[in-house]
Amino acid sequence: MLEVKGIENGIVLDHITSGNGLKVFDKMNLAEVDYPVVLVMNVESKRLGRKDIIKIENTFDVDLTILGLIDSNISVNLIKNGKLVDKKQAILPEIIHGLIECHNPRCITNFDDYTKPTFKRISTDPLEYECNYCEEVTEYKL
Repeated sequence: MLEVKGIENGIVLDHITSGNGLKVFDKMNLAEVDYPVVLVMNVESKRLGRKDIIKIENTFDVDLTILGLIDSNISVNLIKNGKLVDKKQAILPEIIHGLIECHNPRCITNFDDYTKPTFKRISTDPLEYECNYCEEVTEYKL
């Protein structure tokens, strides 16, 4: 039986749909950090059947928007002194700022460095967002 110890201070990303743990790991650039990070994949789960878990032994800001785009099942648990002190749920964002690029090559966001793209969600299957500037519909894919 594989045993992964709890963390003293840090963040636990739990209830990641099995297979999405590596995507979260990559999007958060966790391979670049200099503190302990554990990615556990394909763990049994009563709620999901199988899930991935990421434990990060350090405290930093977690962007719930990016997590929600990857997997809205993710729960973010803040651990201090070995105890759970806060729990948040990632949600699929209605509006996103600067995380994706507009697919319209003529859109101002693609050539003006000072214009940050903003998108409003218009559908969930497929996951599509509309550009606030040119109204181009962009499908979000990981």
